[in-house]
Amino acid sequence: MIKELLADAKKNKQQNAISVWRGDITTLDCDAIVNAANSTLLGGGGVDGAIHRAAGPQLLEECKTLGGCTTGAAKITYGYDLPASYIIHTVGPIYNGKVEQRLELADCYKNSLDLARKHHLHSIAFPAISTGAYAYPVDEAARIALLTCTEWINANVDYGMSVVLTCFNNGVYNAYQELVKQAQNGELD
Repeated sequence: MIKELLADAKKNKQQNAISVWRGDITTLDCDAIVNAANSTLLGGGGVDGAIHRAAGPQLLEECKTLGGCTTGAAKITYGYDLPASYIIHTVGPIYNGKVEQRLELADCYKNSLDLARKHHLHSIAFPAISTGAYAYPVDEAARIALLTCTEWINANVDYGMSVVLTCFNNGVYNAYQELVKQAQNGELD
């Protein structure tokens, strides 16, 4: 299934793209970066803490007005001191092996993309949501991310969206690269 979705996305590459990049998401100059936040949206560890530190204290003040966020949902703030104009905050599931967590993780990507479109944003960077402290298995999370982003692009071919799947470490980067390679070789469903 991923192979067919990627093939469809390639047909529309003049408007849409998905790429995998290794580095610090807080340095990307795009319309929006996604924060893998906790439900309070008031900062934390990992990518959440890094984004809050890089964006500056105004981010925390704006997040205090949002009333938190539920798992799979997404909310938007300004980017403040970041190169990105906006931050889309989403709360990934804390992994415990339940089937519904796949849907919650997919919702993080879909709802973030929907929110970006609603705000007329055309480039977005995602971290590997839930794969850090929330312990989602990297291979499965990468598959969900790639599949969901590809499905979204194929459902929104008229819009034009550049998606960057950002990996902070080699383990996550290698998982994404292997998944893309398998899909291109027809080894994935």
